[in-house]
Amino acid sequence: MNFITYPLTFLYRIWFYLLVLVSILILFPFIFITIYKEKTYPFFFKIARFWAKIVLIGMGFRYSIEGQHYFEEGKSYMLVANHTSMTDIMLMLIAVQNHPFVFVGKKELQNIPLFGFIYKRVCIMVDRNSSKSRYEVFQRAQNRINQGLSICIFPEGGVPEEHIILDEFKDGAFRIAIEHELAILPMTFYDNKKRFSYTFFSGSPGKMRAKIHPPVYTKGLTLENKNTVKHQVRELILTDLENDLT
Repeated sequence: MNFITYPLTFLYRIWFYLLVLVSILILFPFIFITIYKEKTYPFFFKIARFWAKIVLIGMGFRYSIEGQHYFEEGKSYMLVANHTSMTDIMLMLIAVQNHPFVFVGKKELQNIPLFGFIYKRVCIMVDRNSSKSRYEVFQRAQNRINQGLSICIFPEGGVPEEHIILDEFKDGAFRIAIEHELAILPMTFYDNKKRFSYTFFSGSPGKMRAKIHPPVYTKGLTLENKNTVKHQVRELILTDLENDLT
């Protein structure tokens, strides 16, 4: 069986990288025009969502999103979800309709050819080994929130090992949410690990579900409440993931 499975999954992986690269190259003139000025970011966001659809549909993923009605027009949110796959970025872009947001992600990704060129101009980068960098994240997030954008952070801080359903959450997303009184929208990505994990010889077309949970409000809270809110959001996503396994 492995003589058949390994070559097919290898080709499936190569197809993913080709699809991502070629679609970026085709859309690059439009991307280039919209990434140099902050006021054109909403137009870039539409292009990014279109790109995400190209990749997911091209990979044979049938996505369904539950709970999009929780978004309120003209309101900024802190978006958080479990992190298991490179496809999490695409699914997040599709899940959030007509509500531009920016990712907060690790600085190392700016070194990826072409993708890094775009990434460092549209995302808030953080060097987790630098306290100065972490402080600057809060300043840049404030600027983006003032522009009416939402913020997206995968609070596990990375992709956990295969046997871990949901890793412990870092503080950053919840600190920003409380300090800027952003409602937190927790999301559960059920199938991304199964569909396209970081294990190279794995993955297959199929369903890819996401659920947006009711907002967790932070208005009136202080940083003393940070751990309580963090635990509340993590337990919500973890319980949802565990229930889906049964």
